[in-house]
Amino acid sequence: MKNNPKSGYLFSNRALAALILPLILEQTLAITVGMADTMMVASVGEAGVSGVSLMDMINNLIFSVLAALATGGTVVVSQYLGANRLTDARDTSKQVVLTVFSAAAVLALLTALLRKELIRLLFGSIEADVMDAALTYLTVSAISYPFLGVYNAYAALFRAMGKTSITFYTSIVGNILNVAGNAVCIFGLHMGVLGVAIPSLLSRAVMALILYVCLKNPTHVLSIDRLSFRPDVEQIRKILYIGVPGGIENALFQGGRVLVVSIISLFGTIQIAANGVANSLDNMGCIVGQAMNLAMVAVIGRCAGTLDQGQIRYYTKKLMAFTYIATAVVNTTIIISLPFLLSLYGLSDETTVLAYKLVMIHNGFAMLLWPVSFVFPNMLRACNDVKYPMRISIFSMAAFRIGFSYVLGVRFGMGALGVWYAMILDWVFRCICFVGRYLHGDWKNTMFRLSK
Repeated sequence: MKNNPKSGYLFSNRALAALILPLILEQTLAITVGMADTMMVASVGEAGVSGVSLMDMINNLIFSVLAALATGGTVVVSQYLGANRLTDARDTSKQVVLTVFSAAAVLALLTALLRKELIRLLFGSIEADVMDAALTYLTVSAISYPFLGVYNAYAALFRAMGKTSITFYTSIVGNILNVAGNAVCIFGLHMGVLGVAIPSLLSRAVMALILYVCLKNPTHVLSIDRLSFRPDVEQIRKILYIGVPGGIENALFQGGRVLVVSIISLFGTIQIAANGVANSLDNMGCIVGQAMNLAMVAVIGRCAGTLDQGQIRYYTKKLMAFTYIATAVVNTTIIISLPFLLSLYGLSDETTVLAYKLVMIHNGFAMLLWPVSFVFPNMLRACNDVKYPMRISIFSMAAFRIGFSYVLGVRFGMGALGVWYAMILDWVFRCICFVGRYLHGDWKNTMFRLSK
């Protein structure tokens, strides 16, 4: 066991910048294009918008599970790279692709076969035209899952290598195709919901193909010259050990968000609208944090492979310091610009005032609590300490995010404000638990489980 770096640090400042900056730009691009996508979808009609928005909840659930499995691959491969076990890293890379693709294919098949039953289970009885739009969108989305799985797997490998610029440029191509395809199919060909779904399918297929071709380049450490469909049970077990708890956590978190939205829907149109606008602005405030989630896994995973606790502590502090500074800058900018930003939405005075309060609550407390609540636990996951963050996240979501949303929002009559105060309680609890886990040092024991 190493306690202090002996042969120099694993990452220079330039290497960290080359890893982190493309991730931030990629997250920014995704949110910006998502907003443009939403505006174009609005032109397909109310039934189409309703069907697409409902199915995006299901899609986000699927996406979060695939992303968690890919994260499991990032951790295991990063640890092998850190230990300089290059053959194991390359062999595991093939298993990452096989695992995530297989999971995506199974989810695609189940979603396609059970799509109508799934919609009724989650959303009950909906109007016929909304159901038709939902079925159309979900069917095409299901076809795209395997492509998205392959893309996530390859992107995980590039993150493990620190070559995030490749995934950033690929996402530029994919998002341009998606936006241009939407414009042509919706406004030019008048394809309705299909005009929304098909460009997404094509862009995901193209992005998967681009990364497949890029990873065949023999100059890459994790170059894959050909795909392998021969499962290695031991390597898959390692990937799933990290990925499955994250998948469960993400799935339940998304489900919890649906329940929270259903609580807010009880408070009337003004509060629903204010909540929606505030969420869109809050996403902007978390751009850096979302990027740092991915960076933390790749960097600390590499350190864990060396079994060097000194490097782990050093880079954890360094990445968290950057996250706090960048999060403070972004959210301060949003708060200063808030009156102007809210004026762009054309809301009523009452809705604008409530949206202002909600954004101030989220972005104000986010500067203090969000990095430790969501970025910091990825340090634990990268050291194989995956079950503890899962248990804390599930409990906190149920007890605070959902339970106190009902107590404060409904029982105490605080409405959407009560729901957002409950969210802050969720963050505080997470911070206490994750920092306590780090200081107690339990992650040191779990670190060895997959590194030996």
